[in-house]
Amino acid sequence: AMGNWLVNHWFSAAVLVAWLGINIFLFTYYFLFFDRDARYFYTRAILGSALAWARASAKCLNFNSMLILLPICRNLLSFLRGTCSCCRRTLRKQLDHNLTFHKLVAYALALLTAVHTIAHLFNLERYNHSQQATDGSLPAVLSKMHLQGSKWLNPIHSNETTVEYVTFTTIPGLTGVIITLALILMVTSSTEFIRRNYFEVFWYTHHLFIIYFAGLVIHGIAGLVRGQTEESMEEVHPHRCARYLTQKEDNCWHDCCKDPEFGSIPAESWKWVLAPVLLYIFERILRIWRAQQKVVVTKVVMHPARVLELQMEKRGFRMEVGQYIFVNCPAISLLEWHPFTLTSAPEEDFFSIHIRAAGDWTERLIDIFQQQKPRIEVDGPFGTASEDVFQYEVAMLVGAGIGVTPFASILKSIWYKFQQADQTLKTKKIYFYWLCRDTGAFAWFNDLLASLEQKMAESGRADFLTYRLFLTGWNTSIANNVALHFDTAVDTVTGLRHKTIFGRPMWNTEFAAVAAAHPRSVVGVFLCGPGALAKTLQKSCHQHSSLDPRKVQFYFNKENF
Repeated sequence: AMGNWLVNHWFSAAVLVAWLGINIFLFTYYFLFFDRDARYFYTRAILGSALAWARASAKCLNFNSMLILLPICRNLLSFLRGTCSCCRRTLRKQLDHNLTFHKLVAYALALLTAVHTIAHLFNLERYNHSQQATDGSLPAVLSKMHLQGSKWLNPIHSNETTVEYVTFTTIPGLTGVIITLALILMVTSSTEFIRRNYFEVFWYTHHLFIIYFAGLVIHGIAGLVRGQTEESMEEVHPHRCARYLTQKEDNCWHDCCKDPEFGSIPAESWKWVLAPVLLYIFERILRIWRAQQKVVVTKVVMHPARVLELQMEKRGFRMEVGQYIFVNCPAISLLEWHPFTLTSAPEEDFFSIHIRAAGDWTERLIDIFQQQKPRIEVDGPFGTASEDVFQYEVAMLVGAGIGVTPFASILKSIWYKFQQADQTLKTKKIYFYWLCRDTGAFAWFNDLLASLEQKMAESGRADFLTYRLFLTGWNTSIANNVALHFDTAVDTVTGLRHKTIFGRPMWNTEFAAVAAAHPRSVVGVFLCGPGALAKTLQKSCHQHSSLDPRKVQFYFNKENF
C-alpha cells in the first residue's frame, strides 16, 4: 500500500521533502551565521543565543510567507493544470492537494511565530537588564553607548522603559503584536467545524491576511536589532578590541581606542513576499473579471429538506466530472464566495449545483430564490476531473454523507456515455454504495437514482448499476415502517427498487461478492468521504486482490472534492 501511495503521490512527496529541506537549511544556516559571525559579537554579548533563535525563525517566516499565497491562486493552478495536460494524470491530480499544502505552511508559520516571539521576549528582557546594569560588564558598557550619539547597540535607552512599553510603542513591537493576533485568528477560525458551520466567520477572518502582509513588510523597518558596521570591523575588530571596552584608559595609545559603531540589519521581508503578493493581486483581478460574465439561471428546483437545485448557463463554460465552482450572490454579500460541487454531467447543455441549508448564507440564498431570481456570479470550474472512473471495467463507488454529491455528475455522465456508445468508456458494471445518517437532505439524489434506474430498465440494462444505501443513523419509527412493508418491491425509505440496509457495510462481504462476480477484472474503487473509511477500503483492496495478476485486482482512488 505504501508503494502504491508513493507511485501515485511522488510529486507531493517530492514537494514535501523539498519544503522541509529548505526550511531546515534556512534555519540551520542563519542560526549558525548569527551565532558565530563576528559582526554580531557585541549583539550576542547582550542577547546570547536568543539572537540566533529570533533571526533564524525570521528567515523561515519570510520563506513560508512567500509560499502561503501560491496554493490558493485557483486560476494559476487551473493554468498549470492546462499547460501540463500532456503530463500524467497523477501529476495533475497532485495540484488538488493545494489546500493541504496551504494548511501545512500555515501551521509552520504558527510554530515559527511562537519561536520568533519567545526569542524576542528574551531579547527585550536582556536588553532591559543590560541597560539597568551598573557593574561595568561588557553588556552594561555597550548599553550606555547611546550617550555618545548614534553609536547605540541597545534600543532601550532609559531605565524607566519596560518590556511592555517597547512592545506597544515601537514599530517592530506593535506590528509583531498585530500580525501575531491576525495569524491566531486566521488559524483558529479555519478549523473544520467553523468552516462547515460558520463559513462566514472563516471567510471574513481569513481576509486578515491583508493586515498580516502589510505588518510583515513594515515589521523590520526600524532596525532595532543591530550589528557592527563593516568599516568599524576593519578598524576595531571585536576579537582584538572587545577586552579594551571594559577597561577604558584616559590616555589611550593603542589601535583599539575607538569605540565600535553599529548599523541596522536592513528590512527584507518585502523582497520575499513581493512576487507572490503581486501574483495574488493579479489572481483577484482575474476573478473579478470572470465573475462579471453573465450567468443565466435556467431552472430553479426546490427539493425536500430545503435543498435548492440551480441549473445555469454561461457562455464558454466547459466542465468535467468531479469539478466544482465558486458562487457569489451580490444580493446577500458582495464579498462572499462559496464552493459547490457540480452535479450536472458534461454531456448536458447546462451546469447545475445542489445547495442545502447549512449556514446563514445558504439559508438566505434559498429564501431569496423562493421569492425571485437574483443575479448570480460564478467563478470556475476548478479541480481535476475524476475521469479515472471511466477507465475500469468494474467500478465500486462509495459516497459517504455529503460526499455523495460528486457522484451525481459521475453517474449521469457514465449513463450518457453508455447510451452514446462512447469509446472512452470501458465501464461494464457499477457498484454504488451510499452511506448516510438520514436520506432527508439527499432526497434529490434519490430522485436521480430512481430516474437512472428507470432509464436503465427501459433500455434493458437494469443490471448495469447495482447500488446499496446504508442508513447509519436510523430510529425506531423507520424500523417499524420497514417491518410493516418488508415484502414490497420498492424500498420504504427511498422508494427505490434496491433495499436499504440498516447499519454499516461489511466491506469484506461486499469485496468478496464483487471478486466472485468478476474473477478476471480490474476493479477501480472510488471514495468520496472521511479518512477513516479510506483506510478501511484501502485495506480491503489489498486483501481481496489476487496474487495472480491475471485474476481480480482492486485499485483504490480517494477523491479530493
